[in-house]
Amino acid sequence: MLELDLAFFAVAGPAVLFAGVSKGGFGSGAAFAGASILALVVEPGLALGVMLPMLMLIDAAALRPYWRKWRWPETRLLILGALPGVVLGATLYQVANADVLRVMIGAISLGFVGWQVGRAQGWIRAASSPLGQGAGAVAGLVAGFTSFVSHAGGPPAAVYLLSRGLTKTEYQACTVLLFWVINVAKFIPYAFLGMFTVETGLANLALAPFALAGAWLGVKAHRLVPERAFFALTYLLLVVTGTKLIWDGLT
Repeated sequence: MLELDLAFFAVAGPAVLFAGVSKGGFGSGAAFAGASILALVVEPGLALGVMLPMLMLIDAAALRPYWRKWRWPETRLLILGALPGVVLGATLYQVANADVLRVMIGAISLGFVGWQVGRAQGWIRAASSPLGQGAGAVAGLVAGFTSFVSHAGGPPAAVYLLSRGLTKTEYQACTVLLFWVINVAKFIPYAFLGMFTVETGLANLALAPFALAGAWLGVKAHRLVPERAFFALTYLLLVVTGTKLIWDGLT
């Protein structure tokens, strides 16, 4: 049962605010950490149930500033891959062990950052090309699945999008649209799995201002941060999220 006490809101408020800033301005790379933080004080299934409506509210708030600024071919490919991933997550949620997948995605995230740093430093001199449609479809599938089971779809989507040479605003807009679609698709399966209760609904009403404030702060930060610094921050978020995924999978 969800206890809506001071301890809950002391943790949940900053967690939702953090998710809003990440999704509103920095490509959703670390937004999943909000659910992980929340799981410190409530049962993990309830943490996912509390966070999903908040993520949907953040998505809705962030859509307008980035409307049609996305790169449609990349976004469409990820969406087409993600929807079967959501179905797979809904099917296997109660029986699948996602820890191996978390470790794999975390390792891919860290490996990708290492590859980018190696290229920038001249340690890797081989010519590289953007990831193709096959890789994009797989990234979408994994993003849909991992988003369903842990709200952690950001890293696989980021690995694909960052390889495509997008501007910072194109990249951000792609993630906003992608995860808006994914989160809408997750809502009905979450309801059937019993993740929403009267208590989670009351918590959502109380936490909505944190979600909206976080989205607003994220959009403002996105506009103020230079492109080079933005991608450096995105790589940092990939390191943080990748490390967290590996830790969660191993422990």
